[in-house]
Amino acid sequence: MVSPMQKMSLRVRGLLDDRSGLAAVEFAMIFPMMLVMFFGVVELSAAISADRKATLVARTLSDLTSQAKSVADADLKNFGEAAKAIMTPYPPSPLISSITELYVDDPSGVARVQWSKGLTIDASGNVSIAPTAPHNPGDVVPLPSTLTAAKGTYVIWSEVSYKYTPAVGYMLAKTGLTFKDAAFTRPRLVLCVIYPTPSGSLPTECPTPL
Repeated sequence: MVSPMQKMSLRVRGLLDDRSGLAAVEFAMIFPMMLVMFFGVVELSAAISADRKATLVARTLSDLTSQAKSVADADLKNFGEAAKAIMTPYPPSPLISSITELYVDDPSGVARVQWSKGLTIDASGNVSIAPTAPHNPGDVVPLPSTLTAAKGTYVIWSEVSYKYTPAVGYMLAKTGLTFKDAAFTRPRLVLCVIYPTPSGSLPTECPTPL
């Protein structure tokens, strides 16, 4: 005859030997960590991609400007359209950019703003010239020593600011992250890029540096 204690011992042993439902229990324990890793990888990858696109926009704006002899507002808006295309599939409306031409004084090596224009993109995707210039003519701008070494030359300087807002905001801040970048290039075809484009022929010399 089996005693109650023996019956209880057999039941406990049988319970310990029972493996049914083990996979479900393990999945319930691992699933939250898998979910966190999934959203973290998605959000981080998207943020890195947006940052790289902002960098590419800065390089593109300075490169396009440096390939021109002169630019007008219509040209700058076209450059903004190129920037908007680069940011695809991310919304372009948080993108704020500017294009500035600097002159490296000879012999001081001080870089001063010659002209500066900002570009904005509204929620509908329309590119426009910012009403206020990001930099005033004559402002001194610190440049890397590699750029100021060539005195008496001009430099095209582009700046970009883009606010990335994650779709979920699970791992990154829901308020978003702001990425900033800048690029420097020298005029390719002429000593300086003239703004705005004159109605007549281009001057044979750059305007008197500020």
